[in-house]
Amino acid sequence: MRPFYFVVALPLAASGCATTLPPDVVASQQSESAQLSGRPTGYTSPFAGYTHRVPVDPKPWRQQNDAQSPEGDAS
Repeated sequence: MRPFYFVVALPLAASGCATTLPPDVVASQQSESAQLSGRPTGYTSPFAGYTHRVPVDPKPWRQQNDAQSPEGDAS
């Protein structure tokens, strides 16, 4: 057999022989999660911050460019 098969087969065989966690470990994890309780959240609409916008005609590009350019001489 090629070594590749051993690399693949060994972890699969070892995981098949693995046991589950002991009951005392599982019980302690469950008790910690039961103690942690947060404040319940209220309902928030998914459209709460929505504002309706309609398409507008484009403005002249040169005026838009001049409004966004830094002050002073760019050259």
